[in-house]
Amino acid sequence: MSPAIRCVALSKGFGAVTALDALTLDVAAGSIVGYLGANGAGKTTTIRLLLGLLRPDAGRVELLAGDPTRPEARRRVGYLPGELRLDDRCTGGELLDYWGRLRGGVDAAYRDRLVERFQLDPGRSVRHLSSGNRRKVGLVGAFMARPQVLVLDEPTNGLDPLVQAEFLALLQEVRGDGATVFLSSHVLSEVQRVADRVAVLRRGRLVHESTVDALRLVARQPFDVHFDGPAPAAALAAVPGLEELRVEGHHGTWVVTGSLQPLLAVLAAHPVRTLSAPEPDLESAVLALYGGRGTP
Repeated sequence: MSPAIRCVALSKGFGAVTALDALTLDVAAGSIVGYLGANGAGKTTTIRLLLGLLRPDAGRVELLAGDPTRPEARRRVGYLPGELRLDDRCTGGELLDYWGRLRGGVDAAYRDRLVERFQLDPGRSVRHLSSGNRRKVGLVGAFMARPQVLVLDEPTNGLDPLVQAEFLALLQEVRGDGATVFLSSHVLSEVQRVADRVAVLRRGRLVHESTVDALRLVARQPFDVHFDGPAPAAALAAVPGLEELRVEGHHGTWVVTGSLQPLLAVLAAHPVRTLSAPEPDLESAVLALYGGRGTP
């Protein structure tokens, strides 16, 4: 089966600034991919190229096995931009009706269920909606046609926790129905909950692409250990990838990046009384790829 989204050596610049540099990425049909990176890393440029809103300087992008500007491809895509601009002269419901007519009609009953799930009042003027409620209008608009591909740029900005939970549940439902989701988000906890794979962008280049579990392997894993006897400082200092070692008497703390096998061999040779090693989360893994800094 062809990937729902394919980028091949995709590059884009704006004057002297390289926004995207030779990006190659496949997104499997029926999967959720979390697209991660700091502000300025090139995520929004990627999305605009995926949708045919920009043309690449080099490389190519395929959406549903063809050019993303094809009308038949665009009819099968739901899109929520990061910077959502709505017509203040309309109500939320009027905008949804208008977008539905542009698509040639949508299932009104399904649209109304989405309105209820996102706790949106469709009769209120957009002018009087908070940023979170404007986001709800955009979300209903993206999902209501049951698109084959959803491209979502920072979709939960401004949403309260209950609506965020409803959104994540809906993502899993549409994935179960065979939809593909390209999810660009700064909320790493939500990506960790729903994504099948993650791709990490830094300064326009793809620096990591894997499952969430595999990404965690690059995280800096903290350890806090009490030994039965004096802590083996010299043996620990020789462990590859072990940093920030602090030893005092029978107690030691450190962090490890990469394989834990050399460390486990040292621990097995020195009786341990207690060991604490919290599971690294997606945020710590991404920060490890950024050298501990949230900069693009």
